Amino acid sequence: MSVYPQILGVYARQAEADVGTGATQGSYSQTTYWYVRRTGDDAFEVQPLNANHVPSGLRSVFPKGEFLAAFSPEPAYYERNTLPALRSLQKKIAEGEEQFAKGRLDEAERAFLKALMIDELSVPANLGAGAVYAEKREFLKVKKVLGILLNNDETFQVEQRARFNTLGMSLRKQGMLDEALTYYRKALEYNDADENLHFNLARVYFDKGDHVATLTHLEHCLRLNPDLEVAQKFQRYCRKQLGDTGLGSADALR
Repeated sequence: MSVYPQILGVYARQAEADVGTGATQGSYSQTTYWYVRRTGDDAFEVQPLNANHVPSGLRSVFPKGEFLAAFSPEPAYYERNTLPALRSLQKKIAEGEEQFAKGRLDEAERAFLKALMIDELSVPANLGAGAVYAEKREFLKVKKVLGILLNNDETFQVEQRARFNTLGMSLRKQGMLDEALTYYRKALEYNDADENLHFNLARVYFDKGDHVATLTHLEHCLRLNPDLEVAQKFQRYCRKQLGDTGLGSADALR
């Protein structure tokens, strides 16, 4: 079993910058703080801290030699600032998810908004807020959240799957079918071998009345997982609805 990724904490980076010109020219040293994870024997992933001391924004990866030459550990900073802030962020996200599961949408929204005040780019908080807005049919807010999520690679990581599916289902249930299609298609760019994504796409296409696309994605799903009973039942239902008694492929419906 891999020992990676490893959270190493917060590291500082010193950068020299020149200011002024001529006789007034000088230089100063700027310190920036970064959240660091070791993702391999020769790979160190760094992410900048925001004003609230939590990692936010684009991640970069350095080989070991370059990383050790440029960054120095700041364990006191991590313990004093980042760790408490991360715990607060995670607590608020957990509270939002608990309230959402209970159907308390206003309480869930407040919790997610508090989390977003700590990190406005937080994928779990945005996924949660997006699901709340979809359930409340606040479509302009949903579109704003989707704009953030669709431009963040972290949205489609495996560890976000449960939260990702919650938002996707909310979009479909509330009739935001085009948004749901965009959402799931983007996810397929990251993992085309996920049977659940193909199944969820099939459900959206079915709601849109596109039966060929529905069966196409169900076939993809069942090729990946032939034993997925819910997909088998859905496929039989779709074929029955279409009067397809002997066709083995959606291509035959064209």
